[in-house]
This record gives sequence, C-alpha cells and structure tokens, in this order.
Amino acid sequence: MAKKQQLRILCPNGHLGFAPTKEESFFIGAATRPDYYCCDSGSDDIGPAPLGADKSVGMYEWQKHDLELMLVKAREQGVPMIIGSAGDTGSNSRVDLYVQIIKDLAKEHRLPKFKLAYFYSEVDKAYIKKKMEAGVVIEGLDGRSPLTLEDLEKTDRIVAVAGVHPYIRALEMGADVIIGGRSSDCAVFAAPAIWEGFPEDLAYYLGKVLECASFCAEPYGAKETVIGTITHEDVKVTAMHPKQRCTVASVAGHAMYERSNPYYEYVAGGMLDMTHCRYEQYDEKTCRITGSKFIPTEGKIKVKLEGSGKVGEKYIGIAGIRDPYMIRNIDRVVEWAAGQVRETFQGVDYHLDFKIYGKNGVMGELEPVKEIRSHELCVVVEGVAPTKKLAEEITLMGTRQLFYARLPEVKGTAGTAAFVVDEVLPATAAYRWTMNHVIPVDDPMELFQVKMIEVGGDE
Repeated sequence: MAKKQQLRILCPNGHLGFAPTKEESFFIGAATRPDYYCCDSGSDDIGPAPLGADKSVGMYEWQKHDLELMLVKAREQGVPMIIGSAGDTGSNSRVDLYVQIIKDLAKEHRLPKFKLAYFYSEVDKAYIKKKMEAGVVIEGLDGRSPLTLEDLEKTDRIVAVAGVHPYIRALEMGADVIIGGRSSDCAVFAAPAIWEGFPEDLAYYLGKVLECASFCAEPYGAKETVIGTITHEDVKVTAMHPKQRCTVASVAGHAMYERSNPYYEYVAGGMLDMTHCRYEQYDEKTCRITGSKFIPTEGKIKVKLEGSGKVGEKYIGIAGIRDPYMIRNIDRVVEWAAGQVRETFQGVDYHLDFKIYGKNGVMGELEPVKEIRSHELCVVVEGVAPTKKLAEEITLMGTRQLFYARLPEVKGTAGTAAFVVDEVLPATAAYRWTMNHVIPVDDPMELFQVKMIEVGGDE
C-alpha cells in the first residue's frame, strides 16, 4: 500500500460500555472523518469476578449504545472499526455477545454488506497443563511465583492477552469491523498504525495515550472523545469536547500514572520506554509527543495470561452507627461481632470482613486513629462461604452482632445505639486472581485464531 503521511484514530471511550459514551464530543470527532474508530472494552481493574463468573460489568444497553455510535459512523464513512477485550473480560461469550450486537445493528440500520472479523482469547487448562508437564515455566508477574498445578486446578477461566498480531491479521484479511478477545489496551490502537506503516516506537505510544480516551485531557471529564494523529515523526492527541484540552500536563500525567516506574510500561511483545518523551503544546487543544521507544522482548515471545477462580458465595450486610460511645469503641464492637461468628461457626471454612466507612470522614485508616471525630459510621460486612445459605447466615450474624456488642460502661439497653439492616444482600460470588503470568510461545498467533464472516446486506 502507498505510504501514508498521517493516520487519525478516534477513541470515544476509555472503557466501552462501562458507562455510556458522551455523544456531543463523539459527533464532533466523527465530523472530522477519522481513518479508524477504535476502542478498548476491557480491563483487569474490575477484579477477577467478571472473568470467573463470565459476565459483563457494563449494562447491555450501554454496550449496544457505544457500539452503535461507532458502527454507524464507521460504515457511513467506509473506515475500519476495532474493539478490543470485548464485554469487559474478552472471554469467548463476551466476544459472541458483541458479534451478535454488530449483526443486530447491521440489520436494524440496513447496512450494506461488510466483513466482520473476530477472535477468541480463552485458553484451555489442558493446554497449560501439558506445557507445564513438558517443563515450560509459566512465570509470574508483579512478584508472583511461577504457576503451580495447584493454582491451575483452582482456576475457572483463563484468557490470554493479545498483542497487535490478531488485529493486523484481521486487517490483512480485509476486515471492516474487528471484535477482539482479551487484548493489551495499547494493541487496539497500535495495530492499525503499524499495519499502515508507521513506526512501532510511535504506534505503541499512540495506543498508550488513546486507551483511556479523555482521561488524557483537562479539565477531567470521562467518556469524551479524543483523536490521536500519528505521523512518521510524532504523535498528537486532540480533545473533542468543546471545554477540554490535551495539555502537556494532562497528557504526560496520564502517560505516567499508576506505575512504580512511570517511564516504562509493559505491552504485549515488549516494553514502551517513555524516558525520553518530549511533550509540546501544539495548539490550544492538542499536545504533541516525540521520543517514545518500543523495546521488543528478547528471545521467545511471551503472552500474558489472566486466570480467575471461585472462592465461594458472598453476601453483604450494612450497619449504620451513630451512638458516640459505640463510635469511639468501633474496633471493640467489630471484634465482638467477629468473635461471636467464630464461636458459632467453629471448623467452618469462611471469610468475614468488616469495612468501616467514616472514621474521621474517610474510609478506614492507614494508621490507628486516637480520636474518632465522625458523628456516624457505616460498617459494610462481607461474608464468603462455600454455599449461599452459609454465606447468608454468617453475614447476617456478623451484621446483627454489631448491635449486641457488650461494651464496658453500657448500662441497660443500647437500643438507640445503632441501626442494623435486618436483611443481608446477595452479591456476585467471590473470586480471586489465580493467574497473572506469562507463557512463552513460538508464534504470537498460537493462542488466537481470527475468523471472518459477512454481515449486513440481505442478511
């Protein structure tokens, strides 16, 4: 293909479907006719429960809303649309959900035929076990030990985190719309830039700056559209909301947040080095970035694996406390309640947690508080056990025993001391991350197979 001098990618939302995309800035961006519409739809920030339970955390209506905005404009303009980590987790069922939504929207809007590519990210435990038995070490990330067969057996669902490779393969196949399984956030945006011939050094930074959409702009405003422009020399990012700007401070701050080393970030297939990035104010709403570098992984390619395993069923209880004496002695109150549960359920495998909100106006504390100045506390009680009945019983007892705490200097009833919810609420089952590891592969496409179908037209 002819070498392009620049490529413009519209990102409408930092997490598609988590909350609805704001339409005003989206349509402002769409009116500039970008080359691609791309959006990430997943994260491990939401915890292990959605993956383990195989569900979305975003409402179906929100997901459809965001996909509809992108699909209609992308097809109207005849440019590709790319979605990564479908349905929050990128599991197979979430990919199928998004594929079906695209089919439904194509029919609803009577869109002409187009090519829809998709790929799955789930990995079978038998595949991992076979690798381990053959001597392959599945290395842990963030201080974790290598994967053990015991942790593998405790895992309910595994997804591999794709890099740019399946997206590039889909573009090579002529895809108009791509629905991806679990993916590196950067990959969704870096892939089309790399496929169009732009440098990896800049393409991965483009992905980094676009992945959270308007989080890289100021003043703060989520779910607003930004457009990233890549050339062979730089990356520029522009806010579409009339009152937002992408500034040196907002873009650099976003690029370096939430990491122990703010100048490096692991991306699938390598490391993004931002040590020598230079940020300049290009115009009122645009920041220009140069100097980023992508460092490929040496040796075998390693693919990240995320695994979730069920711990037990969960219930939630809520208690409000206003009595000054109980508030001053809240730690004793909580210990009394926990002790009563321990006494009653000896030998039972359970977990009980009390989260105290309102100590001096904040949630909990980092250090012991000598004097609690709050006039009211909220205690959230979380109980986890092997069965729903047992989880409900443990949580209910833990919550009600707050009311019955035996404190010194209390004479007679403490009936006005606390209001305790008389029922507890069922919650999503408790899960834990069993896998945050990397597996070496001979081929970056080893865990991903791209499929293509035709959608629209007379379907």
